Amino acid sequence: MEPRTRTSESPPKARIVLLTLAAGQFLMALDSSVMNVSIATVAKDVGTTVTGIQGAITAYTLVMAMFMIPGGKVGALIGRKRAFVIGCVIYGCGSLTTALAPNLTVLLIGWSFLEGIGAALIMPAIVALVAGNFATERRPAAYGLVAAAGAVAIAVGPLIGGVATTYFSWRWVFAGEVLVVLGILVLARRIADAPAGEGARIDLVGAVLSALGLGLFVYGVLRSDEWGWFQPKPDAPSWLGVSLVVWLILAGLLLIWLFLHWETGMVERHREPLVDPAMLQNKQLTGGLTMFFFQYLVQMGVFFVVPLYLSVALGLSALKTGARLLPLSVTLLAAAVLIPRYLPGVSPRRVVRLGVLALFAGALVLMAALDTDAGAEIVTIPLLLIGLGMGALASQLGSVTVSAVPEAQSAEVGGVQNSVTNLGASIGTALAGSIMIAAMTTSFLTSVEQNPAIPAEVKSQATVELQSGVPFLSDAELTSALDEAGTSEAVTQAALDANEDARIDGLRAAVAILAFAALLAMFFTSRIPNTQPGSTKP
Repeated sequence: MEPRTRTSESPPKARIVLLTLAAGQFLMALDSSVMNVSIATVAKDVGTTVTGIQGAITAYTLVMAMFMIPGGKVGALIGRKRAFVIGCVIYGCGSLTTALAPNLTVLLIGWSFLEGIGAALIMPAIVALVAGNFATERRPAAYGLVAAAGAVAIAVGPLIGGVATTYFSWRWVFAGEVLVVLGILVLARRIADAPAGEGARIDLVGAVLSALGLGLFVYGVLRSDEWGWFQPKPDAPSWLGVSLVVWLILAGLLLIWLFLHWETGMVERHREPLVDPAMLQNKQLTGGLTMFFFQYLVQMGVFFVVPLYLSVALGLSALKTGARLLPLSVTLLAAAVLIPRYLPGVSPRRVVRLGVLALFAGALVLMAALDTDAGAEIVTIPLLLIGLGMGALASQLGSVTVSAVPEAQSAEVGGVQNSVTNLGASIGTALAGSIMIAAMTTSFLTSVEQNPAIPAEVKSQATVELQSGVPFLSDAELTSALDEAGTSEAVTQAALDANEDARIDGLRAAVAILAFAALLAMFFTSRIPNTQPGSTKP
């Protein structure tokens, strides 16, 4: 029988522990979305370019991806609670450094490096601490709320960033993060620790191989939009006529294979591995990890496409864009919290399948509703469905993965799980962006070619210049660019019409690939167990 934990005996303390861990997850996810609406403002304030700030965001993602698996092992070495607290301190120092950053270099140190290292310690520890603080039957609800907190942070991030940038300063977002970290550190005293493993050691070779492998893979994916997936875009780096993205991804996969081979050798030599490769032969664990991958692929793809439609195609402000995303948060939280509470014995496989179906249905409805004459209201029903699907998955997957292995390996599972979600999120954003740009390019050039109002020399010039992709521009931005170029009124109107149609075609194509990903995920749901962890049902 599983021993009762301190929090399971005291509901008020359990709620505080859950609030503390959910707040940590909220902070980790907030940085992925809060500054996307303020990039230009941040760039101007620290004396750099938009590309510089985008590089800082990319570096933050890379640092997290590289150190997530070693970060999970650190928790096994020094104790999960201590890893969580140390991670919070490092993250808080990074937030304070970012809030005070006078230039890009300091911003990179604070935001990209310190916050990335802090997140790599915090996120695997959260997975282990939920397992250590809640009895088996209560874990689905706990994991569901923690996961929901992260997804809600991504949804409300643009709203928070928009309010701060519009009425105060983007720096207040990071200053606020410092205050939240201080609150977490105060409340963390209530958390029951999951003790460190006896004789646990860090596999340095494995840590280097996993960090380089995941780092190269994620970096390649993140650069795909700028460099091209296979065919290199104009002026993009290439080797043997193939985009450098392909070589980075292949090098990353090779290093990940070498990492797993090295870890197998460590086990055979009876030494402590960074991750036991035998875990990846566990059907339930790999099933949960696969579903995490697809969930975050679709989730981040949606958070990429919908704000673009609202803010660029419709011209909504950051505040109104954030407000339009709130319906997703409502159904996400409701499903994540209420399913475990009112259906504690429900089949995880059934809930996951219904969740994936809701994601698929939401993507289909959104794809059908997108039109040049449509307004912001068309995203409401799709977001309600997608939020419902995310919440359903969040209510089950965390418990499914952790219950697949002994509790002593929960931190390692946390590291692998967060690496998988990071990969899914990176691929989802890159895939949606690449498909959207490709479809926009084809649509725009076709419209230009077929329009008799556009002179032949303009068509020829447009074809040459736009082979690298049509930029996702608002009508106001395109009009301004055309005015500067001195084009005629007829050409300007033709370009505006082509741009409007191309935007919708691009968005539809991006949503279609997300719908396909959700449908593909359904084929992997058979690996999810039919009964809840700890259930005595056959």
